[in-house]
Amino acid sequence: MALLQIAEPGLSAAPHQHRLAVGIDLGTTNSLVATVRSGSAVCLPDAQGRNGLPSVVRYLSDGAVDVGHDALKAQKIDPLNTISSAKRLIGRSLDDIARDQLPYRFGHGDAVVTLATRQGDKTPIEVSAEILRALRQRAEDSLGGELTGAVITVPAYFDDAQRQATKDAARLAGINVLRLLNEPTAAAIAYGLDNRAEGTFAVYDLGGGTFDVSILQLSQGLFEVKATGGNSALGGDDFDHRLFCHLLSQCGLSQLNEQDHQLLLGLARAAKESLTTDESATIQATLSDGRDVSATIRREEFHNLTQHLVAKTLEPIKQALKDAGVGKAGIQGVILVGGATRMPHIRQAVTTFFGQTPLTNLNPDEVVALGAAMQANVLAGNKSADEWLLLDVTPLSLGLETYGGLAEKVIPRNSTLPTARAQEFTTFKDGQTAMTIHVVQGERELVADCRSLAKFTLRGIPPMVAGAARIRVTFQVDADGLLSVSAREQTTGVQAQIEVKPSYGLDDDTITRMLKDSMQHAQDDAQARARAEAAIEAQGLLEAVQAALALDGDLLDEAERQNIDQALADTAQQLAHGDADTIRQAVQALGQATDTFAARRMNRNIQRVLQGKNIEELES
Repeated sequence: MALLQIAEPGLSAAPHQHRLAVGIDLGTTNSLVATVRSGSAVCLPDAQGRNGLPSVVRYLSDGAVDVGHDALKAQKIDPLNTISSAKRLIGRSLDDIARDQLPYRFGHGDAVVTLATRQGDKTPIEVSAEILRALRQRAEDSLGGELTGAVITVPAYFDDAQRQATKDAARLAGINVLRLLNEPTAAAIAYGLDNRAEGTFAVYDLGGGTFDVSILQLSQGLFEVKATGGNSALGGDDFDHRLFCHLLSQCGLSQLNEQDHQLLLGLARAAKESLTTDESATIQATLSDGRDVSATIRREEFHNLTQHLVAKTLEPIKQALKDAGVGKAGIQGVILVGGATRMPHIRQAVTTFFGQTPLTNLNPDEVVALGAAMQANVLAGNKSADEWLLLDVTPLSLGLETYGGLAEKVIPRNSTLPTARAQEFTTFKDGQTAMTIHVVQGERELVADCRSLAKFTLRGIPPMVAGAARIRVTFQVDADGLLSVSAREQTTGVQAQIEVKPSYGLDDDTITRMLKDSMQHAQDDAQARARAEAAIEAQGLLEAVQAALALDGDLLDEAERQNIDQALADTAQQLAHGDADTIRQAVQALGQATDTFAARRMNRNIQRVLQGKNIEELES
């Protein structure tokens, strides 16, 4: 059965009309742009026939900007004004990055990363926009017209800030973003459609700055992501830096200036690439102070130096398989994506882990751009030879803070995108007229162990007794993985909403730690949540009893009052220092101590209602 042709609103192509849409792989090291021609996805080359565009931008003294190969050539002589690997900085704060590993001068922003150049401070968004602008120009020159839009790929583990920053860069470059597409998913589209593949596949994507793994089910044109995992701060750059540090140690070097730092880092990258095919690589250079550097690195030595980085890619794979409910034996094939997967010890590790040779019949450097182009062709409304449907997922749970510092999950991780879910909440205090909505991200039970994304306030709640108000909170995650949250008080209709745009991204290990901690601390979290829930019940009962005593304490004799006061003190003591069980026991004892008092209060209230009324009035 053929699937429906789906286009973005307003982009359905008229008969015989072909809209110009492209897929863009905005990479850490290299970027590509691709399109669909005659039913096949192809990468668009530059005037010299080169598909890849180095993700490097140089700011010149005359106000001009070089992008790509020319900028890369100048990086060794002008490192402070030549920016590479901007993707590792986009959507992040200064606290999230290892500044000592980067040969740049950083600006003085409080949160957003800025890089000082001769043309002033530049954000990673602006640097990325220059790369995207160059790719857009290449596409329009090649296709002979203005682009309708583009699908731009991002790492599956990019958070809201990083995704939004990527869209902002595209906007600066004059590109209409049809969709942000996860890189492993784009690769699976290209592989699945090219090979008519069906079954469950794992996509292992190790690029220049990020690592992702996704488990996908491919069946008759349906691409369904079952689970995703990864590390948004692990990539080929880390292998380069490890070899660079080894070179410094071997040659007794330290305190390099920016030019020498960039020179040796570039030579380390070249040596790494050479060791993919050669057993050894020689590094030779003359530093700016005249010192000569010479070293020979053997492949086995490099593998030993970086084996811990390879091992860091295996943990997210195990978690993704567990989340997808699939064993290694259930994987029909492993698709390698990203230039860093060319390293022999990466391929050997993947082969050993899955017990099968990975699939490499598509160029790992180009497969993401090709898949993005196929998705762009569908979203632009063009007819294609294969009709298919894509179902992607969100990588981390989204929720909000409830009373007692508890994290209530609204959208669990690995939920299919786009998605919208709602839950009803209520007030905790009598007469409460406002509520702060605190949106969090993570897998732990307590807000303190999750990542804060945004806060906003719903005002205008009618004053009611605690628990009477009905506030419906709705979470919506679009196909790009971007979140918006709204809150509505049901009786009055007052509402507030926010598009979640944090000013910084998750730090290097936060996402991996969130998932690992959620498993390691599951029992502790359950106990903490149980205590928090018991504490909320105890606090509510304490306040209710104290309020009742203030109104009707005269109904008690001295011994009864002392008994209740003692139960109140015991409950307060356990609330401060006890665990969930002792708090519940204290609550139960306080309830028993106040049973008689509650009955007398009920009788008094009934008498107040009946006082001064005759039988006829009551019957009417």
